[in-house]
Amino acid sequence: MSGTDFAAEPGWLDDDEMAAWLPFVRLLYLLPQALDRQLREEVGISHVWYSMLAMLSTSPDRTLSMGELARLSMSSPSRLTHAIDTMEKRGWVVRRPCLTDKRSQYATLTDEGYAVLEAIAPSHVTQVRRLVFDHLDREQVDQLRRIGLSLTEGLE
Repeated sequence: MSGTDFAAEPGWLDDDEMAAWLPFVRLLYLLPQALDRQLREEVGISHVWYSMLAMLSTSPDRTLSMGELARLSMSSPSRLTHAIDTMEKRGWVVRRPCLTDKRSQYATLTDEGYAVLEAIAPSHVTQVRRLVFDHLDREQVDQLRRIGLSLTEGLE
């Protein structure tokens, strides 16, 4: 073997860590499901699609490379391609090739896509507030921000 000691004991979670870990794991499953459910019931799209529309809406000229959009929306390239294909058929986005790199493409949010986002954003924000922020005080919101930044720093 390469010097790795497979017989070494793992650093087991203590009681306090386990008491924090289990609700966190439950949150990781339940929150995306609840956000998806609301968006699917109201407008027939997933939370991932919503995030794609939102990312495009805040980008210069409402345009991002497909690679950057995949990264920002945490989607695989194939999942992104499928989503953009469908959104393009609905008239929400247009795709165009990169002039300097034939392998790359850009996605641009259309006016119609922006109107869809404007229509669904209020209920989505209400749902996010109801599920998350209504349960936290200002100090906890700041803690959530800092914890989120700390945990994602090592993952991206």
